[in-house]
Amino acid sequence: MTSIFFRSIKFLIGAGFVFVLLLALISSITGLIKEPPKQTAEQALHKHPKELDIASNGPLGKFDLGQLQRGFKVYKEVCAACHSLHMISFRNLKDLGYSDAQVKKIAKEWAMKQPVFDEKAGTWGERDNIPSDHIPKVYYAGTGNPPDLSLITKARHDGAAYVHSLLTGYGEKPDPAVAAKFPEAMKTPEGMHFNPYFANLNIAMPPPLTSEGQVQYDDGTRASVDQMAKDVSAFLVWTAEPTLQVRHQAGAAVVIFLLFATVLAYGAYLTVWRGMKH
Repeated sequence: MTSIFFRSIKFLIGAGFVFVLLLALISSITGLIKEPPKQTAEQALHKHPKELDIASNGPLGKFDLGQLQRGFKVYKEVCAACHSLHMISFRNLKDLGYSDAQVKKIAKEWAMKQPVFDEKAGTWGERDNIPSDHIPKVYYAGTGNPPDLSLITKARHDGAAYVHSLLTGYGEKPDPAVAAKFPEAMKTPEGMHFNPYFANLNIAMPPPLTSEGQVQYDDGTRASVDQMAKDVSAFLVWTAEPTLQVRHQAGAAVVIFLLFATVLAYGAYLTVWRGMKH
């Protein structure tokens, strides 16, 4: 009798917890239906990145070396003053088709030099970059290091599409009807710049790509703002995953091998069990 009594008590306590949970769930759902949460400025004004078609997209994507070289030139002449690529060495640029002499020249002429510490004098100095050096970090006294771009296309959802949309999105204005609902959000703080593709709508970075021909391409490609943004986005895909093309090729080879092995295994199965009743 005592056992049945205690089991009954446990059952009632459990049923009580279930009832309370169901009551809370029903109350929450009813509240959301009657008073749905108000839309925030970020939800109303923030835009998702536009689709970007580059050669490295997809499971069989591969790098367009010409585009990567153009993207590197945009990075070097526009972005490198503020953003480093500290996970990339100068010698890695040979993968883009540059010769040893070109890489050596690029490293030596790079605006940011390598910091060196003189142990005897106890002071810091600088030296020219060499091919084995990583691209130096950018540092501003009082503000620190701006974001490194080595892995930016992996660190942001939609990767290259996000970078491209951000770079070309400064001039885009929101729908006036939607903007009218959030007048406070449309007041860009001093020193900030409105960009609907940035998470909180206002970004400290001023528009880096401002006019056609800002960079002169060696291959004669028309350097429109959209083209420069597209090229540097493709280049940053490479910095984030230099072995992407090799990985895609290895993946394709493995899939082909597995399909072939499956056919052989099925043929062996038919041969071994031929004439046998299952």
